[in-house]
This record gives sequence, structure tokens and C-alpha cells, in this order.
Amino acid sequence: MNFHMLALVVVLLVGLEQSWAASCVVDSFTVKEDFDPKRYAGKWYALQKKDPEGLFLQDNISAEYTIGDDGSMVASSKGRVTLFGFWVVCADMAAQYTVPDSANPGKMFMNYQGLASYLSSGGDNYWVIDTDYENYAITYACRTLKDDGSCEDGYSLIFSRNPRGLPPTIQRSIRAKQEEICMAGQFEPVLQSGKCPITFLLIQPFLHQVITKCFFLDGLCSRSSFPT
Repeated sequence: MNFHMLALVVVLLVGLEQSWAASCVVDSFTVKEDFDPKRYAGKWYALQKKDPEGLFLQDNISAEYTIGDDGSMVASSKGRVTLFGFWVVCADMAAQYTVPDSANPGKMFMNYQGLASYLSSGGDNYWVIDTDYENYAITYACRTLKDDGSCEDGYSLIFSRNPRGLPPTIQRSIRAKQEEICMAGQFEPVLQSGKCPITFLLIQPFLHQVITKCFFLDGLCSRSSFPT
């Protein structure tokens, strides 16, 4: 390969890299047009997920969305998670949603709280990338942006009204949306066995002692948050 050919290849690679970076700018992602929270309300089951950095719900993830008298959306959700590398429990969460820009209701902000005292509260963007309200929904959040506007640390969930799965035609549409948010190939399936064998509320007194020991004696554990 001569010098001119090598230079051409380098230019092409740089161009492709810049094009990819531009297409992955988070602010360029589109969400569900004219998102209707009333149609979105009800029970959803997570079938796939792309985790953020740190701890995250691992399986049996579900969320129930309701609309208040003032039109605001709230959710109660749960899912299993492993604490300390061995203790599998069911984490119960609550969340409230606000719409920063009424012209774009599919881009919401979510405040979430763990229903056990040792689960921390927090906030994330909650974007409904797409949904048909009756079968599937794709949600997205980016916690940290890179200098070029693409996402450094983000997560996404594929929801279904049916915990047993989605038909192939819908799966193809979902894969296309995963590519649009630059997360193709990063999702993993979410088990839906219908089991949350132990809840935080039932074992809270015991775990409080364990976590207190971690904080003040060993210094090995940290509080965890599990948004939906």
C-alpha cells in the first residue's frame, strides 16, 4: 500500500469516526412524539436491559405507572438485586416524573426513592424513545456525557405488557431503535420468573445491622440506588 492510499484510508476512518460520534450525540436522539402518559399508564415488564455503571436491578423487573389527578405520573417498581455478592433480595422503588419542556413530553425527569431506608434516592432523565402503548416501550437515560455530546454512562430498558415476550415484528423495530440510541449489541435479557423471594421490608432489621457493620467497621460497602 503506497503512501497516498494509506493517507486516503486514514482520512476515511477519521470521517467514519466523526460521523458515528455525531450520530450518537444524546441531544439528537428522538423520543416518542406526542407522548401520552395516560395511555402509557399500567403494568410493564422489563425484557431487556443495558445497565449503567454500578449496581442495577438484575431480573424480575417490573413497573406500575399511574396518573394523578393533576396529570403527573408516578410509578412503583421492583426487581431482584444481589447485595454483597451473595444476598438476593427484591428491591421496591417509587418514582415521580416531571416534564421540563411541555412541548416534548417524552423527555421526562425521574426522581426515585428506595422503600427501604438504606436505598439512596436520586434522579435521572427518563426518555421514552418509543412505545405503541399496548405492547412495548423503550426507555433511555444518560447519566454522564462525553465532551463530544455522546453518552459516557447510560442505561436503557425494553418493556413489554406481556412478561413472556414480544412478537418478531416488534423485536425488529426495537433493534432499529437500539441502533438509533447507539446501544446495539449492549442489551441483555431480563429473567421474568415472577419471583421475588425475599423483600427488603421483611429483612430490613437484619440488613440494617449488616450494612452498619460494612459502613463503620469494614468500610467495604456503599449505598446503592436502583432506578427504573
